[in-house]
Amino acid sequence: MAQMDKAYDPAAIEQRWYERWESEGAFAPAGDGEPFSITLPPPNVTGILHMGHALDQTLEDIPIRFQRMRGRRALWVPGTDHAGIATQNVVGRALVEEGKSREGIGREAFVTRVWEWVDTYGGIIKNQIRRTGQSVDWERERFTMDEGLSEAVTQVFITLHERGLIYRGHYIINWCPHCHTALSNEEVKHLDRDSHLWHIRYPGSDDGPGVVVATTRPETMLGDTAIAVHPGDARYQDSIGSTVIVPLLGREIPVIADESIDPAFGTGAVKVTPAHDPNDFAIAGRHDLPSLVAIDDTARITEVGGPYQGLDRFEARKAVVRDLEAAGLLVGIEDHQHSVGHCYRCNTAVEPALSDQWFVRMQPLAEKALAELERGRPRIQPPRWEKIYRQWLENIHDWCISRQLWWGHRIPVWYCQGESCENMLVTRSAPEEPCAECGGDRWEQDPDVLDTWFSSWLWPFTTMGWPRETEDMAEFYPTSLLISGYDILFFWDTRMVMAGLEFTGEVPFETLYIHGMIQDEQGRPMSKSLGNGIDPIEMVDLYGADAVRYSLCLLTTEGQDMKLSESRFEMGRNFANKLWNASRFVLMHLEGGEITADGVEPETADRWIMSRYNRCVDRVTQLLEDLKYADVAKELYAFVWNEFCDWYLEIVKERLFEAESPEAAAARSHLVYLLDGILRLLHPCIPFVTSEIWERLQEVLGRDVNGEFLMTSTWPEYRAELIDESAEAEIDLLKAVISSVRAIRGEMHVPPGVRGNLIIRTGSGEAGSVLEREKGMLLSLARLEGVEVGPELTKPAGSAAAVVGDVELFLPLEDLIDLDVERKRLTAERDRLASWRAASTSKLENETFLGKAPAEVVEREREKLADMGERYAKLEELLNGLNG
Repeated sequence: MAQMDKAYDPAAIEQRWYERWESEGAFAPAGDGEPFSITLPPPNVTGILHMGHALDQTLEDIPIRFQRMRGRRALWVPGTDHAGIATQNVVGRALVEEGKSREGIGREAFVTRVWEWVDTYGGIIKNQIRRTGQSVDWERERFTMDEGLSEAVTQVFITLHERGLIYRGHYIINWCPHCHTALSNEEVKHLDRDSHLWHIRYPGSDDGPGVVVATTRPETMLGDTAIAVHPGDARYQDSIGSTVIVPLLGREIPVIADESIDPAFGTGAVKVTPAHDPNDFAIAGRHDLPSLVAIDDTARITEVGGPYQGLDRFEARKAVVRDLEAAGLLVGIEDHQHSVGHCYRCNTAVEPALSDQWFVRMQPLAEKALAELERGRPRIQPPRWEKIYRQWLENIHDWCISRQLWWGHRIPVWYCQGESCENMLVTRSAPEEPCAECGGDRWEQDPDVLDTWFSSWLWPFTTMGWPRETEDMAEFYPTSLLISGYDILFFWDTRMVMAGLEFTGEVPFETLYIHGMIQDEQGRPMSKSLGNGIDPIEMVDLYGADAVRYSLCLLTTEGQDMKLSESRFEMGRNFANKLWNASRFVLMHLEGGEITADGVEPETADRWIMSRYNRCVDRVTQLLEDLKYADVAKELYAFVWNEFCDWYLEIVKERLFEAESPEAAAARSHLVYLLDGILRLLHPCIPFVTSEIWERLQEVLGRDVNGEFLMTSTWPEYRAELIDESAEAEIDLLKAVISSVRAIRGEMHVPPGVRGNLIIRTGSGEAGSVLEREKGMLLSLARLEGVEVGPELTKPAGSAAAVVGDVELFLPLEDLIDLDVERKRLTAERDRLASWRAASTSKLENETFLGKAPAEVVEREREKLADMGERYAKLEELLNGLNG
């Protein structure tokens, strides 16, 4: 076997390992165990991997690899989403760069260009998924626009329409003037904006004072068809039933009474613009008011706006306010912060618009999902998200599913083109028979496409082959787990539950795990506009995929947002390097030596590490079952780095150097068991480096793995009989003593190569016999010349002291350092610290400081004072030891 390189180089192994796994079919379900399945949340086919994807996918790959090693038939179905709005915008921009436009080349040619774009760029994100080590079954890859999924989408639309759950309606919807399409409520993100309330007077038709209204959008005044007040508002009793004049336009409109009006907001009178506000649309329906479209689908003023026709909505706002002021009808302006809806894709302020659109009637679907939630399905983790999940279902609105796009699933509806005929057919393909209403034979398909999420909400079962009765559908559906950020809980997670129940009778996943969002160090969301995003592939190039995966795992606490900086990945890289170096040490000592513990009684350290390892196996297994990702990473770090590398390898070194002894052979046997188990435990989190080391270990041992990979080997078995509390207590004592001696050496500046004599005064417990028996370990790890243990020993003059339980430690320093120099150094540090403590105490007693300084500054000062107090006490202790 070629020797392991001194330094771990991820780039030298990661691509090679992934290609081997994929080419040899290691990602496919195998064996005859119970099924375990996940469907990958489909990223945008033309997108690139961002840190949110890397987090999501790592949190999915860990349980997949874990369950695969436990013998379950693990399936992780990959795929991509056609992402209607995003992809159409990308290709549209490419056309503009060529001097062309979507409208100029026509629908058919544009769709062809999109497919070409998908073929050219669609593989980028899939290769990036490979770079981060995700063990998806590429043989089962799906795309939301592939033939099978497209057929399923059409069937679902037709079925829901037949069941009365899809309808076409004329309602207020969210319109994006930039993307030129309708948006569902969930696709609108609401951002707080500083703005104004403009108080505008609507003169009375009888030349009276009229009514003053307050509005955040004076430009929509151009489409007003009424003024509304609360019927119980005493201020307006004489105005109800009268008419007023729309300022600047001279149009007469009524003053009406409606229970929905809040008398406490603004002036208590509101303008009613039915075509541009959902609440006003509802009022208009109750009062039979007309709807005037004042803003078109490009966000410009229509002919309804008279002299303002053609102005952009924001330009119109300025012009209207200017002219109102000139006319003496602008009564006042006050600052006002309010929430403004923005397109989730392009960040343009959306426009409420009156339009004919297709909707899904959601309440009947939500009722089924609520009933299942009462039965605990799905299991939502962490449980606090159940409340939010429930509230959304209880307050659900109908879902606008039509989009004014060309890229996507075309709505399967055909309209008869006969003169004055309004017949409509919902069917898979163009009707071949004449119209039953007028006998015409010309049909035209609805030009709109379905919301991207309409295909995504079917993802868990359509990727398994539904509506066909496939083997995958029978075995792997419902799936076991969905990992999701809370940002798509309503977009996707809850809708999938509703679709699964409606079409399969099953909740589509047993567990729904909700994680937080990745933020920068300042707690801001990562975005292009802020320039604070971190590219996961760049991090893979710099630190390795395992480092990225481990660091993300370590950051993932249930449902909490995560603050991330590039430096966080250094911990993952350091951990992989530590594992590599420790393994290199072990493998180096395994080569050529006998490996057997037969006939050799295990030493205390051996029994301790076996006990600690099996506790780690037990805890990590349970934590992985519970999806406690950060705790898994911390548990593995604590055992591998602290206990195995820093302690056991140091303890066992001397035995290994006596290569021919039975004790060395036994130590090698223990190391094989431990390293093999450690690699298995770590594999789900850091698959590349563990696979490389594990294969090298098999080569050293001369084992023929017959194409077996670590990822397809078995999970470590917990062995309760190896738990040894006595050995753990003894080694804990020894570690505490060694650590105390090391601390003294560091505090007193004892040179590393200088060895001293340790005096240990024992109490009445068993510590004395343990320390006497393990003197060899103390001599080696604490860098000592000699150790004396006994209950009657006294502290020599010029010694540093420490207490461990009922044991006192004395380290004579006279022969190790210059005591006078050390006394002067410690005294100077103590006096300097005393001055700083006095200044800090004075500051904290200053009422002005306490009253004006931010709370966090005051708290930091208190913490600093406490730290200085501890250090001062330690310095006093050291000086007393030297002077005693």
